[in-house]
Amino acid sequence: MTISEHRFEDREAMLAALYQAFVDDIEQALSRQSTATLLLSGGSTPVPLYRSLSAAKLDWSRIHVALVDERWVDAHSASSNERLLRDNLLVQHAADAHFTGMKNPAASPFDGVQECNAAYLDLPSPYSLCLLGMGPDGHTASLFPGAAGLTEALASKNHCAAIRAIRSAVTGDNLERMTMTPWSLLQSRKLILLITGNDKWDIYQRARNNGAAPELPVSLFLDQNEVPVEVYWSA
Repeated sequence: MTISEHRFEDREAMLAALYQAFVDDIEQALSRQSTATLLLSGGSTPVPLYRSLSAAKLDWSRIHVALVDERWVDAHSASSNERLLRDNLLVQHAADAHFTGMKNPAASPFDGVQECNAAYLDLPSPYSLCLLGMGPDGHTASLFPGAAGLTEALASKNHCAAIRAIRSAVTGDNLERMTMTPWSLLQSRKLILLITGNDKWDIYQRARNNGAAPELPVSLFLDQNEVPVEVYWSA
């Protein structure tokens, strides 16, 4: 398994390097094939990256953008990852991209998972690039330790799975989520793990060195031999 680590003294330098890596990978993908597919995460850390990418002069009409996970909230909610991408990425040049969201009218993700899977079946794969984050509990995407639906998500050969997390400081009030499954995420040509702070570096090291373990779901992507992983970290 190839894991490349990129460590930076500050977030500005990290995000500048990550922007260039994204642009290079997207251009290479479009030179090889007719489309590129980006799987993207929510959270505040990648927002400056998304704003920079929105202005990149890429052939966005050939680029598909989809979410790694989503809170089961209205797409206009401040908690919505779809809204985060629409407000920060899918503007300027990137407004021409093809976007696939997860939230649908179903009352819960468990009711909406079939519709979500049908939408994700249409995404061109293998995916060009997948951006993951990591929480202080070791979760990535919405694969939360101990969550209802986690066991099923880890074993699934579908693209999407419904999750009901255990309430914590990490989850906040939005416990019901939709997430891509490990099986689907590992259909990416490259995984990028974006983390900040010394505490998360320590968690990452523990996850990397202890093998695949459901109590640290990010470890499932660090202990595999299918897809290269690049870690971007800053204090």
